Amino acid sequence: MYRKIFDYLNLWKKDKYRKPLIVQGARQVGKTYAVLEFGRENYDNVAYFNFQTNEKLADTFSESISPSYLIPVLSHVSGQTITKGKTLIVFDEVQLCERALTSLKYFCEEAPEYHVIAAGSLLGVAVNREKYAFPVGKVDRYTMFPMDLEEFLIALGQEDLVARIRACYESDTPMPTALHEIALGFYKQYLVIGGMPEAVARFVDTKDYVHIRHVLETISMDYLDDMSKYQDNASEIKKTRLAYGTVAVQLSKKNTRFQFKLIKKGGRAAEFENAIEWLSAANLIHRIYRVEQISKPLENYRDIDDFKVYISDMGLLCAQKGISAEDVLYMDTELEDFKGGMTENFVHIQLIRSGFKPYFWRNEKGTREVDFIVTLGGKLIPIEVKSGVNVKSESLNDYVRLFKPAWSIRISEKNFGFENNIKSIPLYATFCIEEN
Repeated sequence: MYRKIFDYLNLWKKDKYRKPLIVQGARQVGKTYAVLEFGRENYDNVAYFNFQTNEKLADTFSESISPSYLIPVLSHVSGQTITKGKTLIVFDEVQLCERALTSLKYFCEEAPEYHVIAAGSLLGVAVNREKYAFPVGKVDRYTMFPMDLEEFLIALGQEDLVARIRACYESDTPMPTALHEIALGFYKQYLVIGGMPEAVARFVDTKDYVHIRHVLETISMDYLDDMSKYQDNASEIKKTRLAYGTVAVQLSKKNTRFQFKLIKKGGRAAEFENAIEWLSAANLIHRIYRVEQISKPLENYRDIDDFKVYISDMGLLCAQKGISAEDVLYMDTELEDFKGGMTENFVHIQLIRSGFKPYFWRNEKGTREVDFIVTLGGKLIPIEVKSGVNVKSESLNDYVRLFKPAWSIRISEKNFGFENNIKSIPLYATFCIEEN
């Protein structure tokens, strides 16, 4: 399957300032597949080392982490001749070996001619937990997420539709009605399936939503197991699981500000903030903050006590709450309370996949709210999200009057267009919003 990381990896390989690369992200997002596929396509051979399946491998790094020592030993262990510039060295599940992570510093300083990629599923959690000697400034880093809608469409063989969507986005020309409806259908399928590669591959093979739900439920259980494996305190494990299980509840509220009292009655930030931090470090959830002023840089004006939380994958979100494929594909009226939050979650996933760090705005009275604020083309651009075709929005109107943005974006089920300084983008085209 095509993954956008391939484009990044090709640039990394050619970069004369290339450093060892760390590819991080949640479990099952396709890190190992992507790195190995890239290696097979672009190198003479791949020397692959997995610290989870080969526990004795860590002993090699306990003896020495000097590249001059490691290279001949690793060649012997892998059965591969490791050649400068022609062999891709891969350290998988690197969070399980602190010394292997530290060795990247010395590959950068002493042996930059070797191409090294390290992959870690819970690297952020492990590093924070073990206080690793992280090779600051000596590595390149790439965070990998589940597949976005564009990758999903390509996996389904819809390259021509992707090209048509991008052309309409660039020109603000409406999509032919028949294609518009077809694209909306794929968008709804994505809401159910999400972007976990195994779920997408199962859909390509079977078109069976029952099989797909089983895959997603298994991944969810694996995530819960990780919460036990990477936390020592039983109380913290319980809090983390409770916090993760409540995200869908939060999204069902009209005020989608994260409320600790919804985790449990009387819940407070002091009790659950560590759990939220763990889930964020594990890339299972993403937080966005309210900005108190619309000025650059937005990070300076975030309210650390006022944030929203979104789950990292749409399929996992639906599986977590047992929402059926039929309910989403036909947008059952009983989903009305959840529909808006689910749509916001989808848009957020696409925005972070495009490299944005979104914020949101709410007025002091709490009566007006704009879903996302991003820096696009050097401008602070508001993004209003609607789950249907009704795009009336007093919040966006008030925002425009107050802050006079260069232009605005509205994402909904409506077709492409540009009117009243608002760029209208169908939900299925959110992946087109890019700095480039």
